[in-house]
Amino acid sequence: MKKLQSDSSSPLYHQLMQRLSEDIEKGKYPVGARIPPEHELEAVYQVSRVTVRRALAELTSEGLLEKKQGKGTFVSTPRISQDLKNIHSFHDACKQNGFRPGTRVIHVKETDAEKQDVEELGLREGARIIETLRVRTADGVPVVLEKNHFSMAYSYLENENLAGSLYLILRDYGIEPKQAVHDVSMTFATESQAKLLAIDAGAPLMRLHEIVYDQKGRPLHSSIQLIRGDRFVFRI
Repeated sequence: MKKLQSDSSSPLYHQLMQRLSEDIEKGKYPVGARIPPEHELEAVYQVSRVTVRRALAELTSEGLLEKKQGKGTFVSTPRISQDLKNIHSFHDACKQNGFRPGTRVIHVKETDAEKQDVEELGLREGARIIETLRVRTADGVPVVLEKNHFSMAYSYLENENLAGSLYLILRDYGIEPKQAVHDVSMTFATESQAKLLAIDAGAPLMRLHEIVYDQKGRPLHSSIQLIRGDRFVFRI
């Protein structure tokens, strides 16, 4: 095994991060495998406990590893990464990260606009909207519970197959999502949400609230996405 270089411009903890990342990528430590304990890593790479802990902490924050209380550090299930600075559909984000995207449509229906819809979508009081509720999956695993609200200008969505990329459908109608305003917070899964996402009721979820605008700067839709943090990560 090639030793870490103490005289390198790259810090030892960063070298150790790269070495462990390469071992994971090559399959030496597959998903779910336990990483050797700190004292073993110290001996193998001839570095300090501080260096080992820094490397493991950094890899954990990046989502490559996860700590299990009293059990050790393990290779985590890969998470989908999405850059909030760009407009990407979940479908595209999955493909870019090497996952097979999927969608289960819960409902597509016409309903009354609420006060928030009137403000966000620029509607009149008493207007109607189109609501879509879908479960987005990656390699068959539920990851996101997504609710979108559209004005009635998009009523044609009721007749479309929404089991794929919604943005691809909109592009066929000449609509291009161009920018969005984001609001990220934390919430906890209700029983119905937990059932759809295959998690325990009360489990923490990321809540992403978006208002998406089209190529002419008009409100396209509002969205609330409840996201499993163990399967998804945002870059800001």
